[in-house]
Amino acid sequence: MHKISISQKQVENIESVLKNSLRNKFQNYNPEPASMPFHTRLLGKDRLALYSFIHSLNTNFGTSIFEPVAAELAKKNFKKIETHATVVGLISKEAHGVIQKIIDNLTTAQTEPDKIREIEAIRKVCKSSNMEKVNLTKVDLLIESHDGELFLFDIKTAKPNAGGFKEFKRTLLEWVAAILSENPSAKINTLIAIPYNPWTIRGMLDLKNELKVASEFWDFLGGKGAYEILLDCFERVGLELRPEIDKYFQKFRISK
Repeated sequence: MHKISISQKQVENIESVLKNSLRNKFQNYNPEPASMPFHTRLLGKDRLALYSFIHSLNTNFGTSIFEPVAAELAKKNFKKIETHATVVGLISKEAHGVIQKIIDNLTTAQTEPDKIREIEAIRKVCKSSNMEKVNLTKVDLLIESHDGELFLFDIKTAKPNAGGFKEFKRTLLEWVAAILSENPSAKINTLIAIPYNPWTIRGMLDLKNELKVASEFWDFLGGKGAYEILLDCFERVGLELRPEIDKYFQKFRISK
């Protein structure tokens, strides 16, 4: 793990991202017409508007906040940082077969997740005369270390069902196959990042090599202690914007 190296400028940039994101959300947010009359009468229109706002914010928290914050945090420790990155979608037919076999074996518990072994199995068949073009999921955060090691993150904020984890696994393995088709010797890591809410499911993901949760994710990007610094940034922005937030929701505090 990197030593803590977050500068004051980075802290300011992170807080600016948070402020701009919230203010943009306020400007473009229109609460749905009241469809919960009992809740509205009991709790008040302003509280229902706040609840609706938080729910709406959660749906794009990853792209509007976590991705740019993660990119800013990683700036000093990595050579290349890209958000919402596209991976060239060429995968060998043989690699497709290996990926499907890995997922089938994990689903039936014939094998346990082992990302290093899985990557090497894909590497052996990453190039062939049967290359197929596929539409791959965008990479939320792609970073490259100074020695050329690649880390591709799929940032998740909502817990999926078991079927969702199977698709997550397929995405991670397809990224591996696509990268290796371009550079068979690449040192590649593809991971799920869970920014705060620690959930997981055993049996599909290699918890050591395929998952980073909360402080593990943020400290990997920014160095030891980055998670706590980040929480302090969120708290300061929240305190600074509280009058704006209160004023915004005050307008919903009207009589029926």
